Amino acid sequence: MRADPQDAVTRRRPPPTEPLGGGRYVLMVALVLIGLGLLAVRIVNLHVIERPFLQGQGDARTLRTDTIPAHRGMIVDRNGEPLAISTPVVSLWVNPQELPDDTIQRLMLAQALGTDLDQLNERLARFSEREFMYLRRMQTPDDAQRVLDLRLPGVYGQNEYRRYYPAGEVAAQLLGVTNVDDQGQEGLELAYQPYLAGTPGQRRVLKDRRGRLVRDLQLLREARPGGDLTLSIDQRLQYMAYRELKAAVTEHGADGGSLVMMDARTGEVLAMANQPSYNPNNRAGMDPRGLRNQAIVDVFEPGSVMKPLAMAAALESGDYRRDTVIDTSPGWMRIDRFTIRDFRDYGELDLAEILEKSSNIGMSRITLELDETAVPDKYRQLGLGQSPETGYPGESTGTLPAPTRWSRSQRAALSYGYGMSVSTLQLASAYTAIANQGERLLPSLLKLDEPPTSHPAIDPAVAYDLLRIMEESVQPTTGGRRAAVPGYRVAGKTGTVRKSSAGGYAEDAYRSVFAGIAPVSDPRIVTVVMIDQPRGGEYYGGAVAAPVFSRVVGNALRLLDVPPDQRSESVEVNSESLEPIPP
Repeated sequence: MRADPQDAVTRRRPPPTEPLGGGRYVLMVALVLIGLGLLAVRIVNLHVIERPFLQGQGDARTLRTDTIPAHRGMIVDRNGEPLAISTPVVSLWVNPQELPDDTIQRLMLAQALGTDLDQLNERLARFSEREFMYLRRMQTPDDAQRVLDLRLPGVYGQNEYRRYYPAGEVAAQLLGVTNVDDQGQEGLELAYQPYLAGTPGQRRVLKDRRGRLVRDLQLLREARPGGDLTLSIDQRLQYMAYRELKAAVTEHGADGGSLVMMDARTGEVLAMANQPSYNPNNRAGMDPRGLRNQAIVDVFEPGSVMKPLAMAAALESGDYRRDTVIDTSPGWMRIDRFTIRDFRDYGELDLAEILEKSSNIGMSRITLELDETAVPDKYRQLGLGQSPETGYPGESTGTLPAPTRWSRSQRAALSYGYGMSVSTLQLASAYTAIANQGERLLPSLLKLDEPPTSHPAIDPAVAYDLLRIMEESVQPTTGGRRAAVPGYRVAGKTGTVRKSSAGGYAEDAYRSVFAGIAPVSDPRIVTVVMIDQPRGGEYYGGAVAAPVFSRVVGNALRLLDVPPDQRSESVEVNSESLEPIPP
């Protein structure tokens, strides 16, 4: 029986599909619509509502505000020669959390830094919870680049400036130093910090996740460099003064010393040297005493260099003239409970001879005949016991006893430089009154563009007489003979001071001082030299400090092209007839 073809077709046809129920269809459509709605809400939330926050978070990971360091101003001498300059350097730092804990990479880093691997790992372990650690500060760009060329993850460079002092130890105390962040810490660097530092700038930059610069985006504020500071110092004179002072301190085994040279016409400080000193470019192992600018900060009893200043009070009183004779016999005198002595019994002396012989008796007898405040008042007019007004940090005012009723011994002691204290700079400033027709010049550490500040301190006629009287103290037969400068007329005064100790004055500890002016015919330079505690037999001011004055002032006058003012005729001196060097 044959099958019906129609039946075969019917059997091969799939059964009809039943339509979805209404509830299931609606549920599926609702789920799709809800998903699309949530997605739309999320898109709107991200692009509209949360966009500022998300963009800020993204920028925080890519945009940075970098500080642009300001170039610190130079310090130059009066002729424009650099004394302090800032040079570009790179400080290397690392993010310990990014640096791989791989021995080979860390060994390469340690070798590039010139350090030990164990020390590097120890430091990294201490900073492991932080994102910043300095590897090396103040590297030269070439040295830093050798480390950065390793391309180690987490190692970065930061551009900075480092202070460099071309003169080294020669002017260290005057200039001072900056710290590792290029901020003034001592001396003129500290005094003029705001002026020298300038104002850092800011820029917005794009960086990758490793902190590397991708692109500069915007300059927010330009860096404003610091101003340049022009000092009154002449670098040529500074080098020469420092060299001679250091040689004298070494020769006499002294504890130290200071020297100040001032322009007798303007009050500008042309040289200021101190011993001991230090190298500001390498402070490792330095002597802490070398940090102090003794010429401004430290004070001492000046001794006999005060006699010309006390004599100014006597000459101005009208009771004394240059040729007034004072009997100094028998070479000692008793005042109150104290005994005052001369080097020997000089007998009768006029005022010039009192300075030449450095007679304590002569000065004491003159002073005791004056009004009791005459000498202290004169010292105040000369700026003693007051600030020098240089603006230098820690400058000393010295000490001058209060104007109460003076005892006779106090008045006598003041006339030959005891019972008071001065700095080397104060003493030099006081002597400018003798060199500048009675006008005391305020010392200036900066080059002056305007007329100097001065104060009348001594009658001009008296200043003229004192200059010539002091010239007689620097003659071939006097104790100040070693201060003479060939070719030039010199006026000056020696001083030898016992150093004070716990029980009074030490028997074998001295300061040697010389203060002088040159040339006498037209004063250009006032110089004060102080040597602290010379040893080895010589300690008088005329033997220790005066030769330094001679060499320094002689070279300075030639460098400044000052014409000689001394007659060329030679004077033969019998060494056996020379006066001993007085105190």
